[in-house]
Amino acid sequence: MSREVAMRLSGLEPFNINDQSLFVNVGERTNVTGSAKFKKLIKEEDYEAALEVARQQVEAGAQIIDVNMDEGLIDAEAVMVTFLNLLASEPDISRVPIMIDSSKWEVIEAGLKCIQGKGIVNSISLKEGEQQFIEHAKLVMRYGAAVIVMAFDEQGQADTKARKVEICTRAYNILTEQVGFAPEDIIFDPNIFAIATGIDEHNNYAVDFIEATREIKRTLPHAKVSGGVSNVSFSFRGNNPVREAIHSVFLYHAINAGMDMGIVNAGQLAIYEDLPTDLRDKVEAVVLNTHPGATEELLAIANDYVGDGKQADRQEDLEWRSWEINRRLAHALVKGVAEFIEADTEEARQAADKPLEVIEGPLMDGMNIVGDLFGSGKMFLPQVVKSARVMKKAVAYLMPFIEEEKLNSGTVSETQGRIIMATVKGDVHDIGKNIVGVVLQCNNFEVIDLGVMVPAEQILQQAKEHDCDLIGLSGLITPSLDEMVHMAKEMQRQEIHLPLMIGGATTSKVHTALKIEPNFQLDQVVHVPDASRAVGVAQNLLSADNKSRFSDGIKEEYERIRVERAKHGKVHKTLDIKAARANKPQIDWSEHQPERPRFLGVKSFDDYDLNRLVERIDWTPFFSAWELAGRYPRILEDEVIGGEAKKLLADGQAMLEQIIKEGWLEARGVIGLFAANSVGDDIELYRDDDRAEVVKTLHHLRQQDKKNNTQPNYCLSDFVAPKDSGVADYLGAFAVTTGHKIEAKVAEFEADNDDYQAIMLKVLADRLAEAFAEHMHERVRKEFWAYQPDESLDNDALIREKYRGIRPAPGYPACPDHTEKQALWELLQPEQNAGMTITESFAMLPTAAVSGWYFAHPQARYFSVRRVQKDQVEDYAERKGMDLMTTERWLAPVLGYDT
Repeated sequence: MSREVAMRLSGLEPFNINDQSLFVNVGERTNVTGSAKFKKLIKEEDYEAALEVARQQVEAGAQIIDVNMDEGLIDAEAVMVTFLNLLASEPDISRVPIMIDSSKWEVIEAGLKCIQGKGIVNSISLKEGEQQFIEHAKLVMRYGAAVIVMAFDEQGQADTKARKVEICTRAYNILTEQVGFAPEDIIFDPNIFAIATGIDEHNNYAVDFIEATREIKRTLPHAKVSGGVSNVSFSFRGNNPVREAIHSVFLYHAINAGMDMGIVNAGQLAIYEDLPTDLRDKVEAVVLNTHPGATEELLAIANDYVGDGKQADRQEDLEWRSWEINRRLAHALVKGVAEFIEADTEEARQAADKPLEVIEGPLMDGMNIVGDLFGSGKMFLPQVVKSARVMKKAVAYLMPFIEEEKLNSGTVSETQGRIIMATVKGDVHDIGKNIVGVVLQCNNFEVIDLGVMVPAEQILQQAKEHDCDLIGLSGLITPSLDEMVHMAKEMQRQEIHLPLMIGGATTSKVHTALKIEPNFQLDQVVHVPDASRAVGVAQNLLSADNKSRFSDGIKEEYERIRVERAKHGKVHKTLDIKAARANKPQIDWSEHQPERPRFLGVKSFDDYDLNRLVERIDWTPFFSAWELAGRYPRILEDEVIGGEAKKLLADGQAMLEQIIKEGWLEARGVIGLFAANSVGDDIELYRDDDRAEVVKTLHHLRQQDKKNNTQPNYCLSDFVAPKDSGVADYLGAFAVTTGHKIEAKVAEFEADNDDYQAIMLKVLADRLAEAFAEHMHERVRKEFWAYQPDESLDNDALIREKYRGIRPAPGYPACPDHTEKQALWELLQPEQNAGMTITESFAMLPTAAVSGWYFAHPQARYFSVRRVQKDQVEDYAERKGMDLMTTERWLAPVLGYDT
């Protein structure tokens, strides 16, 4: 088996960089030398705000974060240790690898002792000679990090292509031949210097970097190339639009030459194709040093570009309507403009010999541009879905002509491949699947979407009938993982030799490696984390030239995950269930008198006013659904994706107005409030305050991780007064939906070939459902249970859960068993009270729905149950009256042992 050579980094999550990887963004804002804001926060020891800077970078798409504390008035070593230790406790930040950046070796070494996973050292060089270079390299290797090597030797920094290549080659030979450093863990920084400074000797600096990159990638196998991008535009500081343009043009050419990663300010990037033509041409001349007067020509127009980077007083440009037809079609597809598409498609048809030529020619040319832009990170998902809408409308217009042509000639259109896609049995969620389907169609794959809740036998039957080349499975709820394993076993049993793509919110590379791939060996199984990766995976799986190498790399990676998981399982420390229960949180129930709800029983809400929910919408997940990473409202000011985020929000809010005005959706819900007490790890719910009759027993799981501090091992039952305490306590339940009537409107959009609006409606329905859950929880706290009647919080505080109490949902981290949803359904009767049902896998219908429990104790908090051990699972199965095998199947995602 050939080995895929990749740089394998990790924070809490693995991050591999290989030949198929897109450009890697290294966030630079946690660098005191590059961010005045961050430096100020560090000097003031405001570490909470400093961590927020790191969090913003990760949310905005930084795949690695660069941490630098080199400042004269800061104790860099001490502050580096403090900051990295704090960062390690923030999983949403520390999930990405860390680049430890310092000019002082003692600071680098102190940082290496703090980070989790495998990071990068930035940097070492030959400027102090070979002996120190080798010593530092050996230490980096001992700490298990990758390394950036500056193109700097005893004679100084390399400025020409020849010097850059010379120093990097020398360093590469020392590292690989004398030190034994893995070549894939070497990153060269050949020095990006400022151009357009007015000094002739500087004019070729960008070209020198680009060409040195090309040569390094050609001659130094597996080495990577990086650089500090903002340096190249330093001479235009103060003119951000021109700087953005320089960065964009420089990266366009440097990435094509092989640049793998860069320390980039997300606020200074622009889309290459979106730059005004005149500005882009002048910048390109400077970056590529095409003629001696390039700098002067750029200076002459620089002042015309101000503010947001658009040329002053420029009006909406319809010049493209005068272009020749093929170019107009490509422009309409890239920009997502559907206004003229039927007229332009007809004009192209009239000019073609056959209607099919319009699809295979200008339309596919345009979609290939869209695919390339999306794949290279220069176009965002909402734009791609709009492009697909234009394409579908054009194809729909042409279909009658094509069908007539087919009858006459028998011609068929060539595609990259035919893919069956489905949401697996028991699962009803399809937004992510639909987005992936759109992206694949944009890249000339034929997608046959079987919909949701599709059993394995139907998927396989359809794959055979349609002679498909590949199968794609999607799932959002944890039971879907088990169904995917079943699907893999069925493909093996029926000897179906087709590649299998796995995707969806609950799926992971680790689960695919551990549970799915071992059950299917007749072809390749690949986990696809998001829509931007789907095309590359599908192309490799269906490529006669690339499939073998690609599959071997995936197989090796999954085998390594299995080996590492086996090692990790041996060293992970857990408690037996008796010890975990002994370490439960100590709550003094004599000091807390639970408030009695204003009613006990069930209350339903029909046709709930959507206007009351709008103000409770959390818009951050709205952008995440469209694969735009960032927290609202900051995302709107992000200068990389802010413009597209504003357009997307405007589209969403416009549709939201229509939803409410025209009644596209209907909201219904039901809540219940019950007398309750805990009995061990269970919670008993009673008929009334007499507490004589138990109407339902809820079963919960306890954390079994051995804590390294004074933290307790939590279970949800801890937050309800024990039965033997004599304290009368209570528990609530809820189920809400905003998905009624959605199918008719989605079908209307789909009939009009408008995936953008169909997906938008589903995303908004989900946001409204979450807003309904937030709004109803607020009413429970203030009105129905009324344990916080005077609560006064704004929406941001509600989103950040600053209120008292929690509302955990069955199937999620604190109560990971989906089967507990059956008890919730029996209590609330949502079928009758809210028109809601559940599938055999406990997915809710309508899909825009939320359900869960209400806990009111002041110490109630969210936590994650994970790695439960067999002694607790056996006890849990007995308490629930389930057999062990069935219990283990439902708890598979959180089992801490192999079954």
